[in-house]
Amino acid sequence: MIVVPCYNEAERLDGQQFLSFLEVDPHVHFLFVNDGSQDATLSMLEGLCAAHPEAMQILDKARNGGKAEAVRDGMNAALASASRYEFIGFWDADLATPLDAVPYLLAKLREQPHLQMIFGSRVRLLGRAIHRKSSRHYLGRLFATFASLTLGLPVYDTQCGAKIFRASPVLEAALAEPFLSNWIFDVEILARFIRLKGRQFCCDTIYEFPLYAWRDVGGSKVRPADFFGAIGDLRRIRSRYLAG
Repeated sequence: MIVVPCYNEAERLDGQQFLSFLEVDPHVHFLFVNDGSQDATLSMLEGLCAAHPEAMQILDKARNGGKAEAVRDGMNAALASASRYEFIGFWDADLATPLDAVPYLLAKLREQPHLQMIFGSRVRLLGRAIHRKSSRHYLGRLFATFASLTLGLPVYDTQCGAKIFRASPVLEAALAEPFLSNWIFDVEILARFIRLKGRQFCCDTIYEFPLYAWRDVGGSKVRPADFFGAIGDLRRIRSRYLAG
């Protein structure tokens, strides 16, 4: 199950890409979380899901609670589902990471049963099509360095919106409480895993997958100024989960 948080995404979410993906891989299910959108997002999602009701569902939140809680609510709904999904993840609605990356991430989790989570990583390598604005790239690298130092983990890219987890009791425990941070909840998830299982567990069970393609999509709700708020959130996360 892939959770897709949606807030005012009527003009950015490309429903046809989801439909085309399901024609190739109908076994992947999507849960769209409408996070109190004020535009036509809900009606668009309803039309989209009507075309594939067996593979697409909607969790409609009447009030906007922010991306972090939209993801957490969606993942908790998937964990509680009678379908008992083996893997549960989240994906940005703008499809900056193309959906054709999903099978690669799932294959790695199936090939290596010890892995608990796999993250898409925006590594600019020859043979990859990683297109990112320079300002966002360098701010992202700076933040990733701070995040890695805070966590004590050699993680390259914490903020790529393409992540899949193995459904497990430790994942349930990591998602039990509301997040402190709305934008860097990815870092907070890692901090919770460290608190629950230790750093060595994370080093042994996390895999960063260098994406074949990623592109900046216009209309992002994250602004360069949010970088400074994220640094403050890192301090809060360190104090809450990693101090002592």
